[in-house]
Amino acid sequence: MTPFDPAAEFDRQVRTLTELGYPKLSGLAPERFAALLEPLRATALTATGTEYDPESGRVPFVLVVTRELAPIEETMPRTTLHGGKLPGFVDRSFEPGALERFVATPEAELPDQRVYLLFDVERGEEFCGVVPRDAMATIAERGRTLLTIEEGIALVTHFPQVLVKNKCFSLGGSRSGDRRVPALWISQKAPKLGWCWEGNPHTWLGMASADGRRTSDAAA
Repeated sequence: MTPFDPAAEFDRQVRTLTELGYPKLSGLAPERFAALLEPLRATALTATGTEYDPESGRVPFVLVVTRELAPIEETMPRTTLHGGKLPGFVDRSFEPGALERFVATPEAELPDQRVYLLFDVERGEEFCGVVPRDAMATIAERGRTLLTIEEGIALVTHFPQVLVKNKCFSLGGSRSGDRRVPALWISQKAPKLGWCWEGNPHTWLGMASADGRRTSDAAA
């Protein structure tokens, strides 16, 4: 298991977003983008003594940039598989205008509509083969929160090694008012954002979750 330095990890994630062009996507100069994220540093530093093992699908925190700053259609192509080069993509099963309708559920309680930190994240392969709505109920009983689409993209952006064959994951924190549950899996040797029915289990699709979301007063 890799020793965990929260300050170094926060800097790495900021650097990743900058190198992938998130400042431009957000309509901000790199300096202003960095200034928007910087107040979250103190919150990230509280993640001490947390397990850091991306290969096993669990990470201490993820820096999330929402669609308020960077559109999903632009952030998904900035994901890749670990060791891969092909860009991620949005599946054509999302009809025109569908992505806009898949929004964070009230239970997600986003602390900020732009940027925040997601803590103690698991890709949830224990739920592979479980009916998605049952997996979501179990996660709720544990007091954990389901990941949104933006959070799933952020997880793969910062930790490509969590998305591997037979250990992909649903994102039950974003819903559109119907039976569809968005998910991230591998297709054509690249990450794909698609959806599956809440009543249909898949042996290769778990349910991602986190302990919670946090921001800072300065970032609000």
